[in-house]
Amino acid sequence: MAYQKVVIAGLDTSKLTVLTESEKMALLREMQETGSAEAREKLILGNLRLVLSVIQRFTGRGEDVDDLFQIGVIGLMKAINNFDLTKDVRFSTYCVPMIAGELRRHLRDYHAVRVSRSLRDLAYKAMQAREKLTAELGAEPSVQQIADALGAERGDVVTALESISDPVSLYEPIYSDSGDPLCLIDQIGDPDSAASSWMSELALRDALASLSDREKSILRRRFWQGKTQVEVAQEIGISQAQVSRLEKAAIKRIKEQL
Repeated sequence: MAYQKVVIAGLDTSKLTVLTESEKMALLREMQETGSAEAREKLILGNLRLVLSVIQRFTGRGEDVDDLFQIGVIGLMKAINNFDLTKDVRFSTYCVPMIAGELRRHLRDYHAVRVSRSLRDLAYKAMQAREKLTAELGAEPSVQQIADALGAERGDVVTALESISDPVSLYEPIYSDSGDPLCLIDQIGDPDSAASSWMSELALRDALASLSDREKSILRRRFWQGKTQVEVAQEIGISQAQVSRLEKAAIKRIKEQL
């Protein structure tokens, strides 16, 4: 098969070799039994097309393709170093999630959105567990299997993994048929409101985030927990008049921002 010439990280991808599964296993066995650097080099070069196929999932996010390719190769080398020949698993099956995991870690560490340390740690553990389970099961594990392996709640694992996913622009084109492109924002709507109430919800969240911790505490007790100003004053240790003043000021600020 003829491949179109594309140069990535200084490599002409049209000239990359492709190893069969049996050739990969033979080289892995030689490398592990004799420590052959030549066998390891052949394994790396013979799987670079696999790296190219995996990084296609991560392009279009503003990342340099050469950088993604080099990160993917690091994942490939880790897969080569850690592959267990005693397991009945194809090397390609084991290798793909290792490469993808390395790319996800890179994108997580340089993520555009700030994520809490606890979520990042859980996401990192979840990705490690997914790679380990993939090797053991010979297939991609479910979120529940990952959660069970970590002793965590399924919802927490889902939240952690989603927290390190790259944000998508609302104006990202998702379809075009020679006319104006259809963007993601065009597909988002509120069936009960023509005024796009979800935008108001986002604005409300931003307004609430600008309040002080004491103001948030007062509003939460007053409107989420249904407590009186007197009850709130007793709980947080200030007068009812102060609660009233802070409550009115917080509501006024929210209205101004909305």
